[in-house]
Amino acid sequence: MQYSKPLAKLIEQFQKLPGIGPKSAQRMAFCILKMPRGEVEKFTDVILEAKEQIKYCSICFNMSSSDPCEICTATKRDNSTICVVAETKDLLAIEKTNEYKGKYHVLQGLISPLDGIGPEELRIKELLERLVNNQIAEVILALNPSVEGEATSMYLNKLLKPFGVKVTRIAFGLPIGGDLEYADELTLARALEGRTEI
Repeated sequence: MQYSKPLAKLIEQFQKLPGIGPKSAQRMAFCILKMPRGEVEKFTDVILEAKEQIKYCSICFNMSSSDPCEICTATKRDNSTICVVAETKDLLAIEKTNEYKGKYHVLQGLISPLDGIGPEELRIKELLERLVNNQIAEVILALNPSVEGEATSMYLNKLLKPFGVKVTRIAFGLPIGGDLEYADELTLARALEGRTEI
């Protein structure tokens, strides 16, 4: 089916979003077209406002409307611990648990030679500067258990060892309510490695 040019362009723009395929992009485009003009203008204004006001924290590189961000300026957080994550969305996932009370460092990605992303493209230098200038006792690596996450973790561990800080990694394993028979080998191996005493 041939779309009119404006509709085709709208669908094409929605397809640029992560996880949005042709059918989802089409549904979003039709939804926008059915909205009253005022709602569409409000929608575009909110996108532009977020794009203009959200920036990276100069300390941890979290996305925030303030610099330094709310987490870096919070006085009740533990300044001796830094949790290293790949993206702001990972930081938000950890914050939802209400378990971690330290500071963060957002790398803005993971080492991925296939995508042309090396250590120089990440905020690794800034992490090392934070270790020199502050009294950090522990660095927690909270990176995805992917090939890129593993490579980044190993690279960071090698860089962090000379600083004399404790370097830990979050445990990976089986989700609550998951069945062993459906778990892949890597997940089961991680679950065994991360076992704790009862």
